[in-house]
Amino acid sequence: MNALQEKYLNDVVPQMMTEFGYTTPMQVPRLVKIVVNMGVGDGRDNPNALDGAVKDIATITGQQPVVNRAKKSVSAFKIRTGDPVGTSVTLRRENMWSFFSRLVNVALPRVRDFRGLSANAFDGRGNYSLGLREQTIFPEVDYDSVNQIRGMDIAIVTTAETDEEARFLLRSLGLPLRSSGDASSPLM
Repeated sequence: MNALQEKYLNDVVPQMMTEFGYTTPMQVPRLVKIVVNMGVGDGRDNPNALDGAVKDIATITGQQPVVNRAKKSVSAFKIRTGDPVGTSVTLRRENMWSFFSRLVNVALPRVRDFRGLSANAFDGRGNYSLGLREQTIFPEVDYDSVNQIRGMDIAIVTTAETDEEARFLLRSLGLPLRSSGDASSPLM
């Protein structure tokens, strides 16, 4: 069991039970999955770009990603149906806890001028999304082997029914959220 998972079971669950008045530990919100997505705009013209994105996501998450293909043709972007447009991976259980721990404790502190994540990026149903500008903040990625700096999107899915519950859960697990009134600092 991951140390962060133990912290959740031993510290966060009792805190949330008293804070929100839950009667059983099964009512306490928990992490369900984390989805990591990396878009590749030039995947059709440059197959090496897609291979690099797949390799980077596999290195970061420890799981083989899926190649996402365009569902519709968009002439403005020169994309046809079936062209590769990105790659994504869904993390659950041990891989999810391990990735979340590395994201909070290793990757986010390596972001230059980092002042915390926006507390307003919840979707109204207890899920949180964030974007990173480059994949090199993860120490697993060798900077010299990266052929192009790419951003990635990370969606953290919880069982929380409200944003307030999810905010309390993620802050308790160590996600560095800014206070919701502080919009002056840039994300990343």
